Amino acid sequence: MTTTEEPTKTTPTAPPAGDVESQTPATGFGVPGILSRWRREDLLKKGSLVLRVMGFLFSLLAFIIMASNSHGGWEDFDKYEEYRYVLAIAILSTLYTGAQALRQVQEMSTGKQFFPARTLAWVDFFGDQIVAYLLISAASSAIPITNRMREGADNIFTDSSAATISMEILAFLVLAFSALISGYKLSNQSYI
Repeated sequence: MTTTEEPTKTTPTAPPAGDVESQTPATGFGVPGILSRWRREDLLKKGSLVLRVMGFLFSLLAFIIMASNSHGGWEDFDKYEEYRYVLAIAILSTLYTGAQALRQVQEMSTGKQFFPARTLAWVDFFGDQIVAYLLISAASSAIPITNRMREGADNIFTDSSAATISMEILAFLVLAFSALISGYKLSNQSYI
């Protein structure tokens, strides 16, 4: 016995309506939807600020540790171009994340922006990505020479170099998450 099932036609449904009797609005529409969007935007602003402050601290630590890693002779960071690159990127990252964190604190405290929101979204997105890639590039360029040095002599110089590399990798991870938030903000910009 075979049965033939007729395809069921579905009709488009209207957005969910609120409860008519108790007059509660539907989820996602009206005032509750606006309030949830404001909470989400506020959480993104605070999360982005926390990530940038963490990126600033990790970059600053990498800068300080590498700049003070001079112990004379072959134990001087300035003798190795990989370590000079690590220091340069740590300085650049410290300046970028510090400026971004200060800008966000100023915006959150006064509620005013110096530039249009769309421009800031682009700068945040590309700036976070560029600095994050530079950080991982610098860290990865210094890892092989540090490993070779640690095979021969494990001392304060190589330990400081390894600590700097670790700080740059942590700064990279933080800025990578910040870039995700910046990308989300950029994708939600109105282009009308």
